[in-house]
Parts: sequence; C-alpha cells; structure tokens
Amino acid sequence: MASGGFSFKAYSLFDTLVWIACLNVLWIIFTVLGGVVFGFGPSTAAAQLLVRDKVRGGAAPLVRRFAREYARNFGKGNALGLPLAAVGVALTLNWDYFSAGWDLGSQIASTGLFMMALFGAGVACYLFPMFARYNLSVPQYFLMSSRFAMRHLAGTVILVFVTAAALFVCRSVPGLIPFFGIGAWLYVTGWLCDRFFTANDEAMAGALSADAAAGTPAAGATAAVVTRGAGIA
Repeated sequence: MASGGFSFKAYSLFDTLVWIACLNVLWIIFTVLGGVVFGFGPSTAAAQLLVRDKVRGGAAPLVRRFAREYARNFGKGNALGLPLAAVGVALTLNWDYFSAGWDLGSQIASTGLFMMALFGAGVACYLFPMFARYNLSVPQYFLMSSRFAMRHLAGTVILVFVTAAALFVCRSVPGLIPFFGIGAWLYVTGWLCDRFFTANDEAMAGALSADAAAGTPAAGATAAVVTRGAGIA
C-alpha cells in the first residue's frame, strides 16, 4: 500500500515536471513568434490560464489550449504586458543612473527606486494570475493587483522571494532556462496566487455573511461588495 502511494506520488511529480517543461518551451516559442516584445504578454496570459486549470485538476491538451488562449488573448495580454515592461525598463534605467552616483541624493533616489521595483515585482506576480481568475477591464487588473499587493504583504513577500530565487537559479545555471526556468516560475507563482485569491474570496464571503446575519453592514463590508467582482478584500 505504501509502495503504491509512493509510486503514485512519484508519477505525479514526474508528470508535473514534464508539464512544466512543455509549458516552458511553449512560452518561449510563442513569445518569439510575437517578436518577444509583443509575444511575452499573451504567452504569459495563456500560461497562467493553463496553470490555473492544472492546479485545479484540469487536463486540457496543452499545445492546443496554449495556442488558442494565446490567440484569443493577444490584445489583452499585450495591454497588460507592455505597460508592465515599460515600467520595468524605466525603473531599471533610472536605478542604474542614480546608483552610479555617490552623493546622498543619488543614494536616496536609488534606494527609493529599488523599493518601487520590489513592489512592482509583487504587483507583476499577481497581475497575470488575476487575469486567469477574474474577468475585469485592463485598468482594473492593474488597480486590483496593486491593491492586493499592498493589503496582503505576506503573500507579496513570498512571491518576490520566489521570483528572486528563480532569477538566482537561472543566472547560476543558465541551462535550466530553456527547460524549466520560466515554466517553473509561472507554475509556482500561479499556484500560490490561486491559493491567495481563494483564501481572500472565502474570507470576504464569510465577512459578508456575518454582516448580512447581523443586519448592520459596516463600511468595510460595503467596500468589499463594490470590489467583489474582482474578489479583492
């Protein structure tokens, strides 16, 4: 019995690793097909949609589903990805400029930019998993991702740590990038965000039920109702 359980877990692990490797390859191929700049947003959107299905037990054909979601969400994926890339490039260039200076003003500016970059990384980690879960307008995705990053700091710190760890491993072992580097990051962050969003939605549902039972909705509950379509507390 124990041997059977171990065999099943080993098979599940191997199956997940193969799935992540295939997702990694598909993300790279479709990103290149979009000219990189116009390909990474739709590729990331498609990947997170598949990750959400995977962590929830779905078994849709990977290649066919990825291609379909890539084409279907090409415009919206770029509407999310291009501003994100522009902000990332701006923060990087400004940080490089100010960090090269040794005066106090430059050091303060570079520190502030670094903190902004960390927060931006947290928002970026939430953005596409939120796209995979909720049906919002493009501005609302940015607004709700930023709001979630600020109000759920523990989860944001975890996501930023995972991102930093992924970057460190990929820089240390570049050979992992074509096979697991990007796919593993997409899978882990998508898995974590799905649980963060689920816990948040359940907490909101409980708070709203308690307010309804008491018959005295508080101001916080009213705000939650306004943003309930996004599931953000």
